[in-house]
Amino acid sequence: MHKHHSLSRPIPGARILLAAALLFAATVQAAPLLRCQVSYSGETRTLEAAPVSDPYSVEASDIGGRFRFKAVVIGDGRRIDYIKLYTYYQAERQPVLLHEAKYLPPFAASGAPYALTGLNYLYSPDLGRELQYGCALDGVHP
Repeated sequence: MHKHHSLSRPIPGARILLAAALLFAATVQAAPLLRCQVSYSGETRTLEAAPVSDPYSVEASDIGGRFRFKAVVIGDGRRIDYIKLYTYYQAERQPVLLHEAKYLPPFAASGAPYALTGLNYLYSPDLGRELQYGCALDGVHP
């Protein structure tokens, strides 16, 4: 005798596994991550910044030997308290602050590449060399 299995009959334990998988997916969210696209002299780099508790632990990135860019995200894996962006001109003696921007919550959730900051243009004081940057925040849920 041939036994017929109905597709509508649930497999034992399947409901429990499905419920556990949905619960896990709902509770695990990507930690917030700031992504900045920085362009100078025909080269574009993507710099990423995760939340930290100490703003002084974040190093500025060299951009073409002419600029330095620093993105500071203060918070933890669940929330962001604030974001500060710094752009420096690399003078002969030391870096000189050209631009500082501060962003406070609530942060919009958007997939656009410059959703947080828009596209910014900065110029060196000596020859007017142009640096562009724009940042977006991933992993933020309003």
